[in-house]
Amino acid sequence: MFWETQLVTILFVFFAKAVIAKSAVPALFAFGDSILDTGNNNNLLAITKCNYPPYGRDFQGGIPTGRCCNGKVPTDLIARSLGIKETVPAYLSSNLSPHDLVTGVCFASAGSGIDDLTATSQGVLPVPAQLGMFRDYIGKVTALVGQQQAADIISNSVYLVSVGNNDIAITYTRLATTLPFPLYAARLIDTTSKFFKNLYGLGARKVWVFSTVPLGCLPGGRTVAGGPLRICAFLENQLAQIFNAQLSSAVNSIRATLPNYDIKFIDVYTPLLNIINNPQPAGFIDVSEACCGTGAYGISGICTLLSVCSNPSTYVFWDFAHPTERAYQFVVSSILHSHTNTNTNTNNVSNSSVNSSSLLS
Repeated sequence: MFWETQLVTILFVFFAKAVIAKSAVPALFAFGDSILDTGNNNNLLAITKCNYPPYGRDFQGGIPTGRCCNGKVPTDLIARSLGIKETVPAYLSSNLSPHDLVTGVCFASAGSGIDDLTATSQGVLPVPAQLGMFRDYIGKVTALVGQQQAADIISNSVYLVSVGNNDIAITYTRLATTLPFPLYAARLIDTTSKFFKNLYGLGARKVWVFSTVPLGCLPGGRTVAGGPLRICAFLENQLAQIFNAQLSSAVNSIRATLPNYDIKFIDVYTPLLNIINNPQPAGFIDVSEACCGTGAYGISGICTLLSVCSNPSTYVFWDFAHPTERAYQFVVSSILHSHTNTNTNTNNVSNSSVNSSSLLS
């Protein structure tokens, strides 16, 4: 038994070395909210859950994995485009393999945010708890492949972070309206900056910080404040823009302060808004309704088998707050084009590959 354990350890040390040698990006990790979550809420007593049909109807096998989408989310699409793996499992998954650990996992939790109130009000994982899970991960991967190989994986991997969406759309809009938004946003940015510094302290060096999406253009935002014509809600978009500007500035400041910290602000707001404002060239038909939930076929905003449309690929949004996989593909393609010199197939980014080394310059 001892020798079998030793053999497994040796094999995975060699495997880890092969992973690092094969790619400039051996693994991918994700933190934050439902934009990136691949199923961490499944076994939580959480308000926000996406582990039931028709979620996942276009995922491999048609399985509802906890992704708030009809298929893959940006975590998966970016991992595939970087040549790492097809999908990124949730860290709280009950069947993680050693290969999963070595090539990256997701710590994000749908409904979470920077403000602790955002997560606790929904029973999901606060960002500090996600960082604690990453510390736990470091211990596991170190035991698996050794300290040096674990350090190489951690320092050479890409980290995705998506925060702010729920803090603005849920906590501020509904619970913190007495506080001027610029002050609330500044508090969020201060907490976020500490998170990025803690991530750096744990060895991360390549971090992609997602902006918020255009919150006022989500089907839920249109329903609440878009009027009878369901236009994009101006105020929520304005709040998102204010937050994004502060977030971008904070990221630039952190990058200038900490040595060898390749932390990037990733504009998700603009490419998604471009699709919403000009959907026809990309083949989208409906931008204001959701395929499932608050869309034309929706029942009280709840995504059910009875409320789903027949062709999600023509919708920008899957449910009241989340894009379809196809919309995500266009957004991810735009992100990769902005940060690489590689031509990516816009219509099928999940099946494309990019030069990951240029992405890290």
